[in-house]
Amino acid sequence: MSQEKPKVLQLGKFYPVKGGVEKVMYDLMLGLSGQDIDCDMLCAASEGGNRTITINGHARLICCTSWAKIAATMISPAMIFTLRKICRKYDIIHIHHPDPMACLALFCSGYTGRVILHWHSDIQKQKILLRLYRPLQDWLLERAERIVGTTPVYLAESPCLKKMQEKTVSLPIGVEPMCSTAEATEEIKKRYPGKKIIFSLGRLVHYKGYKFLIESARYLDKSYLILIGGTGKLKDELQTEIDVLGLQGKVKLLGRISDEQLPSYYGACDIFCLSSVQKTEAFGIVQIEAMSCGKPVVATNIPQSGVAWVNAHGISGINVTPGNAKELAEAIKFLTEDKKTYKVYSENAEKRYKEFFTKENMVKQCLKIYREHEGNKN
Repeated sequence: MSQEKPKVLQLGKFYPVKGGVEKVMYDLMLGLSGQDIDCDMLCAASEGGNRTITINGHARLICCTSWAKIAATMISPAMIFTLRKICRKYDIIHIHHPDPMACLALFCSGYTGRVILHWHSDIQKQKILLRLYRPLQDWLLERAERIVGTTPVYLAESPCLKKMQEKTVSLPIGVEPMCSTAEATEEIKKRYPGKKIIFSLGRLVHYKGYKFLIESARYLDKSYLILIGGTGKLKDELQTEIDVLGLQGKVKLLGRISDEQLPSYYGACDIFCLSSVQKTEAFGIVQIEAMSCGKPVVATNIPQSGVAWVNAHGISGINVTPGNAKELAEAIKFLTEDKKTYKVYSENAEKRYKEFFTKENMVKQCLKIYREHEGNKN
């Protein structure tokens, strides 16, 4: 096999794409394939059985049947058997963490080639799972020739990576720009005439900090409107919070926003807000989607997270104390009350996106990492 054009397998998580890790895997597969690199993706199927999907006539998406989902992990013995069969076809296996199933499959595969470990985040919530998984995780950290992180901050601050710093390299996530038509954007603005729109997007779960974003509306006048897109188990609780605080005219839960509609909301908003409060939010892809539209960002200084690195404080937006509703409101007002200030932050946001967070740049830097250690074998 040619090391000039290595054959690569993205390994981990599941399909269809629903979260950030799967999106990065999928985008790398497509992007690298577009660079004439043979790149496939092996994952557990969150729905449906074993199947192989050919994409763009070149890349193969190999889905394996799952038995169940336990502790946020798809249980897929088929993944182990499939990887054992095909692993020797690849020069590089690029495995995405956290995914104990993918790690177990790699451990059992007998693969002797190059391994790149993409460390998206530490395991935060599943403490019992982590105790059981730690020996396998330690094996994976030793096995990998390179450990790729989405931000330099997360790589430096993760307690799991303290002894592995010499192997780490930062590869920021990149996305295609969110492009909305003027008509679609205007249609949303017409629904809320005269309002400064603050947009947020994500699952309605505790670590997203929506309770504090809702509360921040108490410190904003009636010219502001907070729109929160997404679904989740806290929907009723958050709606109750809105009703109890009498904020029905200032905060709206939009529910699920389709992929087709999403660019229009980014286009229509004045500010994007990421109110997350825990390190579970390791990067915040929604921030760079907003930046691609030239939207300033209000985010939070989560300890050991890369969120505040993505949104450069005083440049592309403002970062505030996690869980502080008043600071969220003050940052929103600072960015919107003066047109010159808003223009500077808007231009800086788009510039930062183009410099660090394009899909093209992610693919280019990933390929550079692959070629950095050509000929190496573990």
